[in-house]
Amino acid sequence: MAGGTGLVGRYTMAAITDLGHDPVVLSRSVGVDLVARTGLDAALDGVEAVVDVTNVTTMKRQQSVDFFTAVTRNLLAAEQRAGVRQHVALSIVGVDRVPSGYYEGKRQQEALVLSTDGPGAVLRATQFHEFAGQVLTMVKGPLAVVPRMISRPVAAREVGRALAELAVGTANGMQPELAGPEKLRMPDMVRQLLRARGSRRLVVPVRLPGEAGRAMAGGGLLPLSDGPRGRQTYREWLGHPDSAGFRRG
Repeated sequence: MAGGTGLVGRYTMAAITDLGHDPVVLSRSVGVDLVARTGLDAALDGVEAVVDVTNVTTMKRQQSVDFFTAVTRNLLAAEQRAGVRQHVALSIVGVDRVPSGYYEGKRQQEALVLSTDGPGAVLRATQFHEFAGQVLTMVKGPLAVVPRMISRPVAAREVGRALAELAVGTANGMQPELAGPEKLRMPDMVRQLLRARGSRRLVVPVRLPGEAGRAMAGGGLLPLSDGPRGRQTYREWLGHPDSAGFRRG
């Protein structure tokens, strides 16, 4: 499990365990550096499938590309040496329609996985319910400046379950896009979260500059075709224990 200590990684680990398998974390905490390849071959000994949910916090194109291509190439090469039968990568709905620097790294990650000689599956998912809280952590002060964007937010727990099912199966190639049950605007999601916190911060919607901002505000992050849909609505998530840390802020 590459990225197994993060939000969706923890849910994926739990889902893999529920399916009767023993997940292994690939992270620096256990001596594995996915960029430098340190400890990777030893960690994959006896591993049947790898799920990659690694991430880098950046909007810079080159930094995103460098990270995702290095991690993906290193994983795929080590998996081939170890005889790993399945590779599953998490990507983002609309990554090919929103021209942002970060998304360029994800696009190149997808291309590497889909062109590998071995089995490789890519699952695109929409923004998680948790994304509204992550947006708020980046904005301080009495005003919450929030990007204008439309999405079909999905519970990270449901994404983790979908990734686990792909890992234990035989899926190959680009998978149907996973999205949430309802279409919502990010400023409205943030307002609901602030009310749940008892906060009176004023939400100020802004459109991000350039073509990427126009695409996000115009539905570029929405799925284009039918596919699996999560069941938990954003309002239901706000009342669920999974949202406790985000409701506290």
